[in-house]
Amino acid sequence: MGFGYPTVGEVPAAHFQPSYAGSRKYLLDGEVKTWDGPATPVESCVMLRASAGAAPARHRIGELPQMDAAASLAALDAAVRAWDRGRGEWPTLPVKARIDATRQFAKRMIEKRAECVRLLMWEIGKTLKDSEKEFDRTVEYIEGTAQALKELDRQGNRFSIDGGIVGMVRRSPLGVTLCLGPYNYPLNETFTTLIPAIIMGNPVVMKLPRYGALCVLPLLEAFCDCFPKGVVNTVSGDGPTTAGTIQKTGKVDVLAFIGSSRAADILKHDHPAPHRLRSVLGLGAKNPAFILPDADIDLAVAEGLLGALSFNGQRCTALKHFFVHRSIADAFVAKFAAAVSALKVGLPWEDGARITPLPEHGKAEKLRGYVEDAVKNGAKVVNPGGGELEGTWFRPAVVFPVVKAAQLWSTEQFGPVVPISVYDREGELFDYVVESHYGQQAAIFGRDAKQVGPLVDVLANQLCRINLNTQCQRGPDSFPFTGRKDSAEGTLSITDALRVFSIRAMVAVKEGGEQIVTDMLMQRSSKFVRTDFLF
Repeated sequence: MGFGYPTVGEVPAAHFQPSYAGSRKYLLDGEVKTWDGPATPVESCVMLRASAGAAPARHRIGELPQMDAAASLAALDAAVRAWDRGRGEWPTLPVKARIDATRQFAKRMIEKRAECVRLLMWEIGKTLKDSEKEFDRTVEYIEGTAQALKELDRQGNRFSIDGGIVGMVRRSPLGVTLCLGPYNYPLNETFTTLIPAIIMGNPVVMKLPRYGALCVLPLLEAFCDCFPKGVVNTVSGDGPTTAGTIQKTGKVDVLAFIGSSRAADILKHDHPAPHRLRSVLGLGAKNPAFILPDADIDLAVAEGLLGALSFNGQRCTALKHFFVHRSIADAFVAKFAAAVSALKVGLPWEDGARITPLPEHGKAEKLRGYVEDAVKNGAKVVNPGGGELEGTWFRPAVVFPVVKAAQLWSTEQFGPVVPISVYDREGELFDYVVESHYGQQAAIFGRDAKQVGPLVDVLANQLCRINLNTQCQRGPDSFPFTGRKDSAEGTLSITDALRVFSIRAMVAVKEGGEQIVTDMLMQRSSKFVRTDFLF
């Protein structure tokens, strides 16, 4: 089956994305503006033909502002003014008012669902079903965050007495936040840091990703209308020029970044006082799947297929290396290769499409390089057509057996290449995890509790989530999402995110001196010191 290159007329009208008229828009200090400076073309990973028989080319869907240092500093200054050393309107607003504003934003966001979903499909090649799921999950996350903050606020509505001290503890915002999201989940992953940062009272500068930025732009008016000016500001363009310039001022209090550990290190080191910088980082992973001798092979193949190739494997939580016991390796590899061959290669809006075009320029060639390196080190591509590439297309490659000398052994491929290795002893699995730079998750497939239990015990001190007979994943959002080593800093669940974007602050008085507190409560002179429930 060949790769798809339709003409414009062959794209269903309901799904076609013309050049997006609002692609030069950005949000600054409570106003949606139009950038009149240099801009970078935004080209879809979907390649179209001008006419039947013509050569395919990336479809241009807009242009993104290439902002300079001055524009980046203007966005930062707007956030600094909104913070106003902690005295700004938003950071001092009652919790209920911040929750109400955030919920109003979610309502406005829903109005843009079709627009955002279509942009997700065209810019990053995510299937229609997955684009809708990403949008809907983001809206659900916003409401979940609002509910969690209500509960957190209730917990602070009381005084505690210990050692002769009467104290009230609440959570306070940290300050100006720089938020950078990834291209693979430009709505959901970005908003899992953006929304808790905002709702806790922190003004934000949001750096849009190189790919996947357009889906945020239909929401700028809602941000503008629902939050005070300067609370949300956007920048786009070259990372060092925008985010790097902002970091070097030392005015950023919190860095929220999802991307590579290399970029995170640069951003942290750009700050003149990194010890003062709170960092919330979601970074890389090389999550292994361990297929034990007694594993249900059919289950392992089904879950492994989802784990390795959902959204073309472009997920930090993807299964990126399979270790199969030698006794069942041939059977597993044969079934897995057949399952991969059965996946439909199609355009994002096509029913049943599982493999879609890749958004990153040069990504297909980079993946081919990993495959060729593994083959040089003794592996084979075991699925027919695996590794074929053309334009933005790359047919998934199942590579077996991958040995330690190959790049795929330790390098995160972040794409539709599935390395499979053989192991003989369980100690090899533990050694692989220990030697890896990453420490996010693993999946174990097996049925004998006497084997699985001890393996869980040794992995629990190396990884942050161990999945039994199921793929690696992030959700549900009530569970902690984090990692060790080069995989993360901080924890992101709905409740954990509220904590990482805030700090506990306390008002204390000695027993016997509570009159001042009583007067404050009676006169409602403080927004911090209160015992009434606002909801």
